[in-house]
Parts: sequence; C-alpha cells; structure tokens
Amino acid sequence: GEDVKPFTPEKAKEIVMSLQQPAVFCNMVGDWPALHWNVKYLSAVLGGKTIQFRIGLKTMDLVPQFETRCSYVKATLEEFLAWSSGQPSCLSGPFSSFEHSKYWAYADYKYIARIFEDKAEIFQDVRWSDFGFPGRSGKESTLWIGSEGANTPCHLDSYGCNLVLQVQGRKRWHIFPPSDTSFLYPTRIPYEESSVFSKVNVANPDLKRFPAFRNTTVHVFTLSPGQVLLIPRHWWHYVESIDPITVSINSWIELDADHEARVEEAITRTLVCAIKSAENPSDGDLWLNPTEVEATSHEINLQYLNKAVSAYFKCHKASTSEQAHPSSTGAEQVRSASYKRRKRQVGCEPEGCKSLTHEFDFSTFKTEKFQKIPFGPHLIQVLPQSQETSTMDAGAVESDYRDLPHENEGGHFGKLHCTRKQLVMSNDCKTPANQMDSDSSPNASQTALSTNDLLDCVVNPHVISLVTQLLLERVRV
Repeated sequence: GEDVKPFTPEKAKEIVMSLQQPAVFCNMVGDWPALHWNVKYLSAVLGGKTIQFRIGLKTMDLVPQFETRCSYVKATLEEFLAWSSGQPSCLSGPFSSFEHSKYWAYADYKYIARIFEDKAEIFQDVRWSDFGFPGRSGKESTLWIGSEGANTPCHLDSYGCNLVLQVQGRKRWHIFPPSDTSFLYPTRIPYEESSVFSKVNVANPDLKRFPAFRNTTVHVFTLSPGQVLLIPRHWWHYVESIDPITVSINSWIELDADHEARVEEAITRTLVCAIKSAENPSDGDLWLNPTEVEATSHEINLQYLNKAVSAYFKCHKASTSEQAHPSSTGAEQVRSASYKRRKRQVGCEPEGCKSLTHEFDFSTFKTEKFQKIPFGPHLIQVLPQSQETSTMDAGAVESDYRDLPHENEGGHFGKLHCTRKQLVMSNDCKTPANQMDSDSSPNASQTALSTNDLLDCVVNPHVISLVTQLLLERVRV
C-alpha cells in the first residue's frame, strides 16, 4: 500500500511556518523521484551540458573562503565525477589546474529551472506539496553539487525560511540563532543582495580578531540523505560537504516579513553601491560578489527603493482590509515563494499579503493550532552544542571558544574572481584613507579606517533595521 507520511501537508506547513528553531524532517520524502538524483544520474540527464563550479582550497584558513576568493571552471558532471575520484584523465580537463587532494569543487546556486529548461518534466521529481506548498516543485528549487570540503561561508538569508533536502552524501551544518548576529561580525562586503555574511570562519574561528564569537550558541548537525532540514528566518548557517560527493536540493519559502526585508535590502544596496562607487577603484578591493551581475547606479537603486516601499504599503493596506473582511485561512495566505535571488520583483498581489511586522507575525495563525511541536523520530530538534563538549560527530575537534585570549578585530577580503567594469571614481575625494596625515588620526599607531570599516557600521543589520523603520514612518506621515 501507499506509504503514510508522519505529517499531513497541512501539519507540515504549520510546523514550517511557526517553528522558530532548526529541525529535521524524517520519513517525508521516501517516494520522491528526486531521491535518485545522484551525480551519476544527473550526469546522464544533462549529457554534455557544462555548468560552473566554484573551486576552493581544502586547507582551513582563519578567514572565510568567500566566493570572491575562489576560482571558477565550467565542466560537465562527468568531468566532475572523474576529477572527484582522482582519475588520471583529469590531467588535461577543466580541473587540471586543481589537484583533487588539495581543492574542492562546488556547483552551487544552480536553479533547476535553468539547467533543466529543456526537460521540464523533471521538475515534478521534487514535491514540496508534501510540506503544504501545492504547485511548488523543482522549478522553484535550487541544486547543489559538491565534493568533500565544499562549503558555503557563514551567512544569513534576508528573505524567507529554507527547506533543504539531502539527496547524496552528508553535509555538516553550523547554525546560529538571529540573536547571535552581533557576535558573528556581520558584513556586506563582499556585497550580495539577500545575504549577510559573517567575517568569522566559524569552522576555524580567529578569536583574537573576533573575541565576541565565543558568546555564540552554535547548533551543529549532520544532514543525511532523505532528510529535510528547516532553517527558520534569519538563522545563520555555514554548510560543508563531508562525503566525497554531495547533492542537495533546497527551496526558499517566502514570508510576509519579506516585504519589509526588501526595503532593508534596497536601502543597503543604495548605500553600498553609492559609497563603494565613490571610492578610488583598485584591483585589490573588488567588492561585488560574483553572484551579482553589476553595480547598479544610484538612480536605479533609488527606483528600486521606492518600488520596495510602495509594495510594502500596498501589502500593508491589503492586510488591513483583509483583517476587516477575512475570507480565507491565515496559513493559506502566505505567498508562494520566489527564488531567493529573484531580487527586484517587489510587486505584491493584494490578496496574498497580510500584516507585516519586522519578525514573522504569529497572529496569522489561530492560537489553538499551536499545540506542542511534535518532536520525535519524524521531526528531530536541532539542539545547541554543549559548551562543555567541543568534539564534533565526524571526529574533528573544535577549540573551546571561551579559553582563547581577546584582541581587537581587523582584516580585509580577497579579490573578485571575474571580469567587471571598473566603477566610476569620485572626483571629490582624491586622498585615500590610508594616505591621511598621521596627526589627523585619533591614534597614529592604528591603521586608518577603510571604506569597508565604515560600511560595516553603516549597513550593520541593526542600523539598517532602524533606518527602515524611520523611512517607513516618514512615508507613512
């Protein structure tokens, strides 16, 4: 007979939309055809089609290996398989410059709708409808294929919550709550809309430069094939492949709070682009993440900001009307998600919008629905790592963050590994900060503050949140 899943789509969606801590769903996807998407199968489906891989070093540095510090190659999955298994034929292929024992490769952020655009039938292999999102399939999902050591730097996603299906191999997740933001030294350089990065390499933290990191509450979990991980809104995460080959599929679930987040991201983009474009451009500080197409002009950014604000109030007005004339259940009114990086589609259909608050609005659900979350064999709670225990499940040993000495923070980032147009240099400021007269500095022995230092303060998430509230109040009046 047909397998009975532990949660109905309605119950699964209630958990996804209400749970404010990471958790793992088990026994929910056993009948999904996507569970057969190992690299060998995907290679046969794609044939000779090439995709881009990000290449990084396996050696563990004290600073994150941002995308701007990586190399990039285009290769077929067949070539990736040969390289990852150490076959001699790779000596002349696209991976020939990267010894398998020293490097990892990651095909990340690959939208299934794009790489399988001529094989639309494959979209139905992914069935997010089992989690209460009817109509959501592989078309609204992203594919990740990596070798051992492939990783995503620690970051938080500005929009939505995240569902991640593990298909092949295992990945280790380091997850931190939103309340740890100030301990993770947030930065918007390298700049990428919808992602706030941490300056800390959380797998090998430099506690002399980032002493507050010892105050974080890390949740460490290894995700295995057939499991689905829920990452709630604004939880930080660092992800690393721990098996020779890994395949994951994820989908970002849009939330009502995203309408305000788009205003915050529009403000951030306007400030970052304006300030960095005014700086004397140099090859040593190309600040735009490779995922960003271009540095947009101030005029374009202001248009985007105005559209985001307009959409916010359009939805706010609709939610007020909805509360006065309710017509459908709150759970079903959460809008169908767009892609995480579909950034500038800030319009919103009124019937899909509800009350907008800075955090997720629990009032969209009936209180009586919030029974105790059914943790157990089918829904595993991801717990904080014990402060007394620092040994990880795969045998790697972490240092105790609280035992290391303190020192001031510092540091910069690497180069952008792709061709970009040079930004226009401002004619008003011709003396770089590092050439200032030492007498003008409050401490002549200190390194002069850089543009990035200024941006880390100006576009800090807490500051942007406050600016957003002030801006919305100004428009509201």
